[in-house]
Amino acid sequence: MRVLSTKKLSLAQQELILNSGIAFVDYNAIKIEFLDFLVTNWTKNVIFSSKNAVRSFLKNSRYTYTYSNLRCFCVGEKTAALIEENGLKLKKMAKNSKELANFIQNSYKNEDFTYFCGNLRRDELPSALKLAEITLFEVKTYETKLNPVKFDQKWDGILFFSPSGIQSYTLKNKINNVAVFCIGATTASEAKKHTENIHIANSTSVESVIAKAVKTLKKHD
Repeated sequence: MRVLSTKKLSLAQQELILNSGIAFVDYNAIKIEFLDFLVTNWTKNVIFSSKNAVRSFLKNSRYTYTYSNLRCFCVGEKTAALIEENGLKLKKMAKNSKELANFIQNSYKNEDFTYFCGNLRRDELPSALKLAEITLFEVKTYETKLNPVKFDQKWDGILFFSPSGIQSYTLKNKINNVAVFCIGATTASEAKKHTENIHIANSTSVESVIAKAVKTLKKHD
């Protein structure tokens, strides 16, 4: 059996696959470029769309704004961990954009937010907050660039970690009926444009995607 990971894996992550007896190929389906951004509307509530948004924010040393005054909101466990590791105050970590939007609508209805995101950010969160008449100042902190690569191999499974990773892969390849393993519901919704053979990880981590793939593929081995 052989799987394709559309994200380069760490040695520990590679071992999770190899120890199961499954071969793999990994590459980066997307490339990230941090931007030198400017914030014109600061609020005490900040939303981070991803780990890359957090990294770009921290990398931009222009600001003397006291981090301890910020209340941070995000989607995903890894993004939340990165926020806390860098001394920022995490107010809410949600599993997906819908859950985060609902929380903000219920608990911070009368507050303003600054949204740090990438150029390919999804519409769910901004649209939901706009409908709720919550002010959202959007700041593009990084660019996601597709890195399409043509593969001639046949896969038993493909691991996807973002909608843009799927967009990149399908520029030069077809998914057909290969088992697809997605990091979350948003990525899965993009995968549904190409296949019904979709499996969603139990949590939003690379390790969880690998575990779901190994368990599913070995069961049908």
